[in-house]
Amino acid sequence: MAKKSKDTSAVYKVIEIVGTSTSSFADAAENGIRTASRSLRDLRVAEVDKLDVKIEGSKLIYRAKLKVSFKYHGED
Repeated sequence: MAKKSKDTSAVYKVIEIVGTSTSSFADAAENGIRTASRSLRDLRVAEVDKLDVKIEGSKLIYRAKLKVSFKYHGED
């Protein structure tokens, strides 16, 4: 008799976000993920796609462009 395996298939959606910080790239990424988690459910993976710095006079704004995936639940 064959064992029934639990169906672990799922669908994930990937979006791009940009987090910013005046202190570091790590803080920029964290700010982006923290903000996205307020409106998106089941965040799974965040991949850093690009890092850059915006220069505003003598002030630096660290920016982290992230590809964030979350579980797609369809029409709930």
